[in-house]
Amino acid sequence: MKKIFVILGLSMALAACGGSNSSNTAGGSEADSAAATDQAAAAHQSDAAMDTTVNDIGTTKAPGTPDNKGEALMANNDCNSCHNAQTKVIGPALVDIAKKYKDSDVDMLAKKVIAGGSGNWGTVPMTAHPDLSMDDAKEMVKYILTVK
Repeated sequence: MKKIFVILGLSMALAACGGSNSSNTAGGSEADSAAATDQAAAAHQSDAAMDTTVNDIGTTKAPGTPDNKGEALMANNDCNSCHNAQTKVIGPALVDIAKKYKDSDVDMLAKKVIAGGSGNWGTVPMTAHPDLSMDDAKEMVKYILTVK
């Protein structure tokens, strides 16, 4: 955030001091012009170094932001407290779920997410998620089935 304010401040200073550079008769020198160019280049480099990425549709997103709706829904619910993408935590790893249920019906799996239960992965029960809509549960299941 500080970088943005610094860049904006430099840009505003350059804009306020700017004007026509067609001649140096107004008291400006080549050194002043070179310094302004160096500041602009530094601002551009600072801008490029910011921690952002561009997704498939060309919009900028913050680092760590989920790439799809199912992943975002999981991040906003309690899923990540029991599940990790690659390793078993309390519940199985998402990659293991994807392997076990790769040919399963998404509707059936979404109902299992909403209902909770135990027995498929041991004795520790999965918490029910009755407030989760069927559509959201399906998006989560679709995401889980893509984890590798």
